[in-house]
Amino acid sequence: MWSDTILIVFISVCTAFLGEGLTWVLVYRTEKYQKLKTEVEKQSKKLERRKEIHGDSLDKAVKKKIERDEEKLKNNNRDLSLVKMKSMFATGFAFTALLSMFNSIFDGRVVAQLPFTPISWIQGLSHRNLSGDDYTDCSFIFLYILCTMSIRQNIQKLLGFAPSRAASKQGVGLFGPAPSQFK
Repeated sequence: MWSDTILIVFISVCTAFLGEGLTWVLVYRTEKYQKLKTEVEKQSKKLERRKEIHGDSLDKAVKKKIERDEEKLKNNNRDLSLVKMKSMFATGFAFTALLSMFNSIFDGRVVAQLPFTPISWIQGLSHRNLSGDDYTDCSFIFLYILCTMSIRQNIQKLLGFAPSRAASKQGVGLFGPAPSQFK
């Protein structure tokens, strides 16, 4: 069981590097992505500075400028997300193929013992294709998903592909805050 657990962590690390490598080839090295990323970081810092300087100012002109900056930032971030979209499809396709292959290899094998009993709506995933009623037994898919979720973000930070703190602080993304928060 320990060898399976270590193998799954290793597989997770390798697939995370593969995913980031594929994303680098398709997205990160392109001129359009570089330009948009620089623009988003510059606008994030500018907006943050403007908010610090003016704070809760009641001046309508300042509020308009802040709203305009937020709208520009939102549009550039949307464009950045669209540039990343083709990579997400390619990575999703590759991971689906790898996941089905590894799932068939580890099908029905207990790969780890959980130190807790998962809540009922997660038990279907954590105990997937395992016989018996011991819900602390862990299936491949559950351990792989947990490892990938934790490892991939750290690899992005290690390789320098994670979003900047200024951009993250502004909440940019497809589901970022509405620009009307200063009305």
